Amino acid sequence: MENKTVLHGQHKKNGAILVNFAGWEMPLHYGSQIQEHHVVRQDSGLFDVSHMLAVDIAGENAIHYLSFLLANNPQRLIPGKALYTCMLNNVGGILDDLIVYQLSKQLYRVVLNAGNRLSDLDWMKKQAQHFSSISIIERTDLAIIAIQGPHAISKANNALDAHQQSLIKELKPFHCVQQNNWCIARTGYTGEDGLEVILPVHEAEGFWQRLIECGSKPCGLGARDTLRLEAGLNLHGADMDFTTTPLESNLAWTIAWDPINRDFIGRLALIKQKENLTRKLVGLVLEEKGRILRKHQKIITSQGEGEITSGSYSPTLGSSIAFARIPYAHNENYCEVIMGTKQYQTRIIKPPFIRKGKKTFI
Repeated sequence: MENKTVLHGQHKKNGAILVNFAGWEMPLHYGSQIQEHHVVRQDSGLFDVSHMLAVDIAGENAIHYLSFLLANNPQRLIPGKALYTCMLNNVGGILDDLIVYQLSKQLYRVVLNAGNRLSDLDWMKKQAQHFSSISIIERTDLAIIAIQGPHAISKANNALDAHQQSLIKELKPFHCVQQNNWCIARTGYTGEDGLEVILPVHEAEGFWQRLIECGSKPCGLGARDTLRLEAGLNLHGADMDFTTTPLESNLAWTIAWDPINRDFIGRLALIKQKENLTRKLVGLVLEEKGRILRKHQKIITSQGEGEITSGSYSPTLGSSIAFARIPYAHNENYCEVIMGTKQYQTRIIKPPFIRKGKKTFI
């Protein structure tokens, strides 16, 4: 039996095409995936991401536990700040990527991807055995709504109460504010400005309806995927997983090597791998019209074969784009992709493809 978020009835009411995603019945689109994509790039779109799980880490040793658990350094956080990081296994493989928020000095919140919630929790609880005075609390009482786009914050502002409006007035990127069990963060997964609101389940439907009345449009997972791909944002289970490390997933910047005495899970494996990298993740642009780059298509380079990890049509660019994992030694600007019996030249770029709605390459 598929899980349903608290907004499932709203999705049906608004005519969503529903699909199974990681065991959850979620909206793929509400009629046009491409129109929803453009709404987010140009105006304001809504996403139900309540299939993800908020987990609170509380206690006097919470920061020490998270410093060991995560590759980025949560010691850099202050109350109200957020940090993007990977959670690794002992060989440096990516178990999940997540955002951690410091809500107070002894309270942190992490948001787990839907497909990894159970395995992540098992891992987190296993590692917690090494620490005293911490609690791991699954916040199944909370829903998560993302409002994304250049007009997202101004439109969301009209759906908030006066106090919430005052709280977000000066909210900076990768920061959050709290009020009455609401956590409003200036974060997202689209490459656009916007908010992710973690709020009580019983208040989610009312807030969703107010957001629509204030001019934001419901969007599905289809647009969310093309938006994140254009923005150069990895998808766990496709562009990275427990068999790939941040160093070979274009995420080296998420590893906090300093201070050198911070022992985090996977550190030794990453240090060893740094000396002998064999793979890297790159962006591809196919200028051939009428062809779409797809996951698992084979890549041919001068240094050997690679594979596309995510690929799609880019509505903003009007061409096909992809991520591909290729040999690290390949330093040319082009490679070949195999489609059926033919090979097509593709351009290699460093993601993202789109930044703030604009093309990033010439």
